[in-house]
Amino acid sequence: MSRRDVRPALLVLADGEVFEGEALGAPPPTGIATGEVVFNTVLSGYQEVISDPSYAGQVVTFTYPHIGNYGATGADDESPRPACRGVIVREPARRRSSWRSDQDLDAWLAGHDVPAIGGIDTRRLTRHIRDRGAVPGAFGPLGEAPDGSIVDKTALRAAAAAEPGTEGVDLVAQVTTAEPYTVGDGPHRVVAYDFGIKTTILRHLSGIATVEVVPASTPAEEVLARRPDGVFLSNGPGDPATVPYAVEAVGALVGEVPVFGICLGNQLLGRAIGAETVKLPFGHHGGNHPVRDVRTGRIDITSQNHSFAVAADSLPAGAALTHVNLNDGVCEGFALPAERAFAVQHHPEAGPGPHDAAHLFAAFDEMMGGA
Repeated sequence: MSRRDVRPALLVLADGEVFEGEALGAPPPTGIATGEVVFNTVLSGYQEVISDPSYAGQVVTFTYPHIGNYGATGADDESPRPACRGVIVREPARRRSSWRSDQDLDAWLAGHDVPAIGGIDTRRLTRHIRDRGAVPGAFGPLGEAPDGSIVDKTALRAAAAAEPGTEGVDLVAQVTTAEPYTVGDGPHRVVAYDFGIKTTILRHLSGIATVEVVPASTPAEEVLARRPDGVFLSNGPGDPATVPYAVEAVGALVGEVPVFGICLGNQLLGRAIGAETVKLPFGHHGGNHPVRDVRTGRIDITSQNHSFAVAADSLPAGAALTHVNLNDGVCEGFALPAERAFAVQHHPEAGPGPHDAAHLFAAFDEMMGGA
């Protein structure tokens, strides 16, 4: 990252933990950035992570100590603008070294109005979140803020205590598209619900279908009126219990048309058929989670980003558990064979990688009548 004037900054968690660092990225408009603090274990792909709309309401901590070494390029953005509340790193790279990059990460963050803090002991922070669970936090440069207020430890502690986190908040409404749009020219017709859809997912779907992306609040009857060969339920941020309108629409689509869901789409499909969803202590955020297909024994190393999951023991009759996370046994996917519907919790599009589970897009193609 380019070196500008170094400003001392603090990160304060709602439980009172304090971390010293330096301000990076864009200055928060009020001097303080807040959000639910989580950690991601990827070694690369930081730009894809930061621009993933599923991080709305959250502050992303990178466990890998050296972030920004290959810069940033618009070609790797997963959305038009990041939705996360901020970024936490240990050691920001002093220079970028990739021919693909057109700016360094610090400039990219500033250009997208994303505040960040560097120099943080991310090992200590990660261990704390692992033991305590995801926790609200606040950070900002010390001193006078742009609005004239003073940022100090007391102000940051108060801001962290006031941050509601992601449970019980409809974050999907903040990231979904306002109007329908179409991408791709594949042989099938797919309607994709945008709950926070990633560019890489659209790239995969475009290979098998002409994809019409619709807002999260689109009723089922409007989707069926488009006469799709299949419906896709995208990833997205936050608590699936806060988007009952989406659950209702998905419930009306099941059995009417082939359905494929990823991440939040998996949780919404689960709730639509009567399953329960639960919040995980610190979520799954990383690029190295082993997932087993219980039907075949196949193990895929997967990319993950979610704080909620379907409770496997709540799946109703007719729903078959298909995938489990080998780290902790969490439900990673289920299918409704009679209704031609399936969903997974992990990210087969894998932006960033790995790409072991990309074959699931071919399974959706086959379900819609493809070769």
